[in-house]
Amino acid sequence: MADSISLSEICITAASKAWKDDGELLATGIGLIPRIAAGLAKLTCNPDLMMTDGETFLISKPLPMGKRDASEDLIEGYMSYSRVFENLWGGQRHAMVTPTQIDSFGQTNISCIGDHSNPKVQLLGVRGFPGNFISHRNSIFIPNHSIKTFVEGEVDMVSGMGYNNQHALASKPDIFSVVTNLGVFDFNGPDHQLQLLSIHPGVSIEDIIENTGFNIAIKSDEETTLPSDEELTLIREVLDPMGTRKIIFGE
Repeated sequence: MADSISLSEICITAASKAWKDDGELLATGIGLIPRIAAGLAKLTCNPDLMMTDGETFLISKPLPMGKRDASEDLIEGYMSYSRVFENLWGGQRHAMVTPTQIDSFGQTNISCIGDHSNPKVQLLGVRGFPGNFISHRNSIFIPNHSIKTFVEGEVDMVSGMGYNNQHALASKPDIFSVVTNLGVFDFNGPDHQLQLLSIHPGVSIEDIIENTGFNIAIKSDEETTLPSDEELTLIREVLDPMGTRKIIFGE
């Protein structure tokens, strides 16, 4: 089975480990790969995770991507919008998000590209990033690791706070894991420098350096652990039987 493992499945499995030691908190995977990864985490390394159906209910079994018979959803309780924010503001949430830009300080941008007063591209606006990045743990998934995303200098618009705010009373972000199409990283290097933890199969350190707009620390150049047979079965037969994950990398 190992010969047929796809990049999306490697990223899903690597991303799922972000929630491994979180215990009972709300896991929010925003986007296709993070959503499947959160479900995989609940089915493997952290069954205590709280998950919603994307609407108003807590569920005890992750929902598959695509169409489903909602009558088979295993509902544990009501999860209103206000209750989500109680978890969010109380630090009892771990989201995985996909910013458009990220810089060496861990600052993230989902608002615009170019000058804010006259942007080249208007994106989402800051949305919930300002509060999320000071209230609870976040991880990041980047499907296209390049200098357009890992930018030189600072991001064009700071949507989520980074580690460069030195004000004594300022909250600091907790960016736990960064998973890209090239490897797995975190911001636990010297002075919160982005550091490499593992490289995906077929990728070199030179590829990573060339596609990152700032210096990174190399903690490990080991190959990213491939999904186990159990993880592959869960991804392919339970979490994403329609194969929607394949659209991310054109597989």
